[in-house]
Amino acid sequence: MRYTIGVDVGGTFTDVVGVDEEGREFLAKAPSTPQDQSEGVVDGLSNLAAAIGLTLAELLETTTRIVHGTTVATNALLERRGAKAAMLTTEGHRDVTAMREGLKPARYDLRLPQPPALIPRQLRLPVRERLRADGRVDIPLDAASLESAIATLRAAEVESVAICFLHSWAAPQHEHAAAEAVRAALPGVFVTCSADVLPQIKEFERFSTTAVNAYVGPVVSRYLTRLEARLRAAGYVQPVFVILSHGGMAPIAEAARLAVGTALSGPAGGVAAAVALAKRGMGGQLVTLDMGGTSTDIALIQDGAATLGRGREVGGERIALDSLDIITLGAGGGSIAHLGARGTLEVGPQSAGARPGPACYGHGGTEPTVTDANLALGYLDATRFLGGARLLDAAASERAIAALAGKLQLSTEATALGIHRLVNARMADGVRVATVRRGVDPRGATLLAFGGAAGLHASAVARDLGMARIAVPLFAAGLSAWGMLQTELRHEIARSVVSATAMPGDAALAALFDGLEEEARAQLAQWFQGQVRAHRAADLRYGEQVFEITVNLDGVPMTQAGLREAFHARHRALFTYDLPEEEVVLVTARAAAAGLLPPLPQRPAGAAQPAAPLGTRRALLEDGWMDLPVWDFAALAGGQAVAGPAIIESATTTILLLPGDQAAMDARGWLTIAL
Repeated sequence: MRYTIGVDVGGTFTDVVGVDEEGREFLAKAPSTPQDQSEGVVDGLSNLAAAIGLTLAELLETTTRIVHGTTVATNALLERRGAKAAMLTTEGHRDVTAMREGLKPARYDLRLPQPPALIPRQLRLPVRERLRADGRVDIPLDAASLESAIATLRAAEVESVAICFLHSWAAPQHEHAAAEAVRAALPGVFVTCSADVLPQIKEFERFSTTAVNAYVGPVVSRYLTRLEARLRAAGYVQPVFVILSHGGMAPIAEAARLAVGTALSGPAGGVAAAVALAKRGMGGQLVTLDMGGTSTDIALIQDGAATLGRGREVGGERIALDSLDIITLGAGGGSIAHLGARGTLEVGPQSAGARPGPACYGHGGTEPTVTDANLALGYLDATRFLGGARLLDAAASERAIAALAGKLQLSTEATALGIHRLVNARMADGVRVATVRRGVDPRGATLLAFGGAAGLHASAVARDLGMARIAVPLFAAGLSAWGMLQTELRHEIARSVVSATAMPGDAALAALFDGLEEEARAQLAQWFQGQVRAHRAADLRYGEQVFEITVNLDGVPMTQAGLREAFHARHRALFTYDLPEEEVVLVTARAAAAGLLPPLPQRPAGAAQPAAPLGTRRALLEDGWMDLPVWDFAALAGGQAVAGPAIIESATTTILLLPGDQAAMDARGWLTIAL
């Protein structure tokens, strides 16, 4: 039997999903190990092997592909634990990253402090050189100036160097020459050029993205090297792939080179899973609610496709690479409930994480979390958490919540219910940001609830939003890891365009996109030999606009007329109007090559006979304490119905059905809940 494995490292647990040749799915969890995520990955693989009935060596010997989502880059940014990095930049432009386009997150806050710099000013070193916007050399690269800057780098003992010269997107020769000089003088130092990371106009976005790559690159590279070595030592010899922020994946070497592309690696797996489930019949319009131990990730799937964006900020730093459009909230099972500055109850964004974790985990945590509240309310079974592998300490949860209740002058029950309500409201607001603020009515979408904690909150969130349908996959807790096995190898190329006219002529357009596609295919061919699908897109705007819209050009003629019509249609879809009489300007051309991997087999049908309830559990709902029937998720037969109020639980997730909810098990492996 052969296996493919997806690994999703979360803030509390590392989820590992294996799928065999017959489509059977196996899920295992292990506590995440923030000090070295590779330890938690190997622990999770060992637990997966045990769940299948194999040794770790036997599992890895029969595994054909491992796809990994990592939070190493994200954590390095959020915790400011990246490499000691420096920047070489064009003389007179060392403060581009500090000026940040002259804008502030809160423009009317006169006391807002300057964000801490990834690269301090004394390590942003000017080099004498200058290119024109069309790539012509204005000032040649000055060797003496470069040597002086390298001497400063050597004395500062930097680990990483970002090279960001003006207009290098149009002609990278100065950056590449400087990179060669740095590598020769400082062997072992991580070097990254902006022309290789983001060859596009807009200096701040290009400089910032490259600075982030330099800051997290050594950390990500060391981690991936360590992970690969651990897997090789355990007996795995096949490739390891890393899922990137845009939802595609790349081999370890490419992920280490473009480490900034892994900044949203983990949440991308959940979106990939949603796209795969949409194609399997779950629905063309989905809103994902991925609630784990530390955070909740929300995304919108329309017409079976995810939305890409760029210009995301992680840890206050701008990253202008393509990434899936995901809203992340500090609202997870481990989110800490506390007394706010105004004496009111607040939940998150602080999290108890993997260690010490919620108070009920028994690892020394004393602060109440969402998980503690759910246990106190009776929604969780203290003896069946993780299939009984971990016993929860209900008394510790009660003590933690009681301490907070005393500060609020409320009962323990009211405080626990308040924690549950508040986190539900925060997630509902997050869904509104992902839908209503983008012009989409969530009432017509299905709420796809996954992650270990989402099932307990999905019904309340959907009711708040007026949504009528929820879907919860059987492997909800490991769906992000499963989704990583649905992705494709992907390499993207983008190039900004400077033209005397708004748009190059038809022949030049065709040559431009053909060249980009050929370059993307050639790069992908270094990693992958198989069927390749190409995609094209462009950033376009009206002549008087100051922002661009990315337009999908798959199937669009590579002519001025073709691009104009595609842009008008996209503008109408986004803003309800278009301006056919206005000129359309091409800013950046894009191409991607996607290597198609064999699809996963469909999972076999579930139980043949309807199941009976396991028993009852006393739980506190809005109308008071009730004895709720408890059902085994995995034992439900296809088509079997369960009426709320009820609790449906598996080894790794629990679903709370509220009064009036009507749930039915789909033969394809998910629970559909009608409200």
